[in-house]
Amino acid sequence: MFVDQVKVDVKAGNGGNGMVAFRREKFVPNGGPAGGDGGRGGSIVLQADEGLRTLMDFRYTRKFKADNGGNGMIKQMTGRSAKDTIINVPLGTVVTDADTGDLIGDITEKNQKLVIAKGGRGGRGNIHFASPKNPAPEISENGEPGDELTVRMELKVLADVGLVGFPSVGKSTLLSVVTSAKPKIAAYHFTTLVPNLGMVRLDDGRDFVMADLPGLIEGAANGVGLGIQFLRHIERTRVILHLIDMSGVEENDPFEDYLKINHELTSYDPDLLKRPQIVVATKMDMPDSADNLAEFEVKLKDDDTLAETPKIYPISSITQQGIKALLAQTADLLDVTPQFPVKGVDDVQHRDYTAEPNQDFTVDNPEPGLFVLSGEKLERLFKMTNLDHEESLMRFARQLRGMGIDDALRAAGAKNDDTIQILDYSFQFMD
Repeated sequence: MFVDQVKVDVKAGNGGNGMVAFRREKFVPNGGPAGGDGGRGGSIVLQADEGLRTLMDFRYTRKFKADNGGNGMIKQMTGRSAKDTIINVPLGTVVTDADTGDLIGDITEKNQKLVIAKGGRGGRGNIHFASPKNPAPEISENGEPGDELTVRMELKVLADVGLVGFPSVGKSTLLSVVTSAKPKIAAYHFTTLVPNLGMVRLDDGRDFVMADLPGLIEGAANGVGLGIQFLRHIERTRVILHLIDMSGVEENDPFEDYLKINHELTSYDPDLLKRPQIVVATKMDMPDSADNLAEFEVKLKDDDTLAETPKIYPISSITQQGIKALLAQTADLLDVTPQFPVKGVDDVQHRDYTAEPNQDFTVDNPEPGLFVLSGEKLERLFKMTNLDHEESLMRFARQLRGMGIDDALRAAGAKNDDTIQILDYSFQFMD
């Protein structure tokens, strides 16, 4: 089964908790703080794998969780950092945040790695909080929570040349002749149900990847047939070979077929027609093909809607007629054609893992006497506060005051003994 779109839940590992500990050695009174830091949590990392062609594996595994970092230990020993969880994906995989639509990354290079969920850093032990005023602090941090999100992975195959056209015009046959690919070929529509890839190598040493894209018929943009679900795979191609059946067996007008396919391409993405397009007249070994081609050329020349009349290459995949000239022209076009922007990839801002969390916080008053605090930075501070030690709680209270939360609560109408809630933790407001 060919799978090219999946949604996956990922959870990076939390950082290990820092420790509150003190030196206890014989003949060494007042040894001082000696609590170690927690280790880093494991990240979720995607890695390009040239051996994969689909996202099939993710149909059965939809949740990935990295290990947490080890907790800090006595004698200033740092906890063990967790290993990253590596997930192999095929080249051409685009990864976005399923909730926000933000682009996380695009995997297009061999052995490329992409961090999609960053592991939390380890919490600091009490050795970091010693000061002349407080030489024996009972303060430590919990580990930072690892990222947790749902990602959408979409495969857009890496092909230089895309074959488009109505079913049974000879796309799979051409691919099988010029590459070592072995697509299924039969005399009925929709034989090809998935994109097929093959490598074309010319005698002069040049090579390129060719993709046969199935399912494009009139009305595909509106869901007819296989719809346009596979047209995403043409977005990375730099040259389009538009195959048209000249045999007359289907009793279709080749020129009308040409216009219909271009209309479906435009309906999906108008920029697709800006790419170099070669018209390939197929099945020229059939008796009526020459007459149909001559009529097609006349109609194409008389069409005022075309900015430029495309060049036509008549071929027969069975007799090999015109194949070498077509491939040479395709390679020449590739030499002078740059990469095109990929829809949803090159126009979206990448996720920045180095950015600070949102500095803002919100104060909600859902019912009298209850105030709910939320906000990315606030919640992260809370999760990293060790609630088992009073000094840690007092430090958290000072951090809230420094963020301006006390003033915001007063402005919202908070009074003594009102309940303040952060996530699942509640405490009383004392002015």
